[in-house]
Amino acid sequence: MSRGFYIGRFQPYHAGHHAMVERIAEDVEELVLGIGSADQSHTVHDPFTAGERIMMITKAVSAADLDIITYAVPIEDLNRNAVWVSHVQSMCPEFDVAYSNNPLVVRLFEESGIEVHSSPMFRREVLEGSEVRERMMNGDDWRSLVPDAAAAVVDEIDGVGRLRQVGSSDSNGNGHEGYAEDPSD
Repeated sequence: MSRGFYIGRFQPYHAGHHAMVERIAEDVEELVLGIGSADQSHTVHDPFTAGERIMMITKAVSAADLDIITYAVPIEDLNRNAVWVSHVQSMCPEFDVAYSNNPLVVRLFEESGIEVHSSPMFRREVLEGSEVRERMMNGDDWRSLVPDAAAAVVDEIDGVGRLRQVGSSDSNGNGHEGYAEDPSD
């Protein structure tokens, strides 16, 4: 039984992520999808909770009827790169190979003795979470960039409304920048 690991923030889970999962499904029988920055939500950069991202991934992979078993595992940020891989391993089922195109992630896994595979990015010029979120905020077409099942989750949780609200500014022009303000400020 071969098991791979693929990490992303999945803010939201988009067609580029999905293409990568489909590609990985050709190599392994099981895939652990690490939900990075699982402790972050309700900001412009990270609008969705870990649970909402798990729903997006689970429903999209299930709808695609891929011949692979997946596990979505939330992984909170750990700002200590030297121990990051052991942190990931402590949160996940054991895996044989990691998949990433992120140079830092590749380096950290390789230094820990874990085989890493990279693959070409799929339509990277538009399939970035920041592009999808920007389109959501501006009322532009974002649905064509995400699997239908992920779009349905965004609709269910009013994700576009949340993103627009946390990205708005108050009437004095002071941007909240997506973070809750301390009322004592």
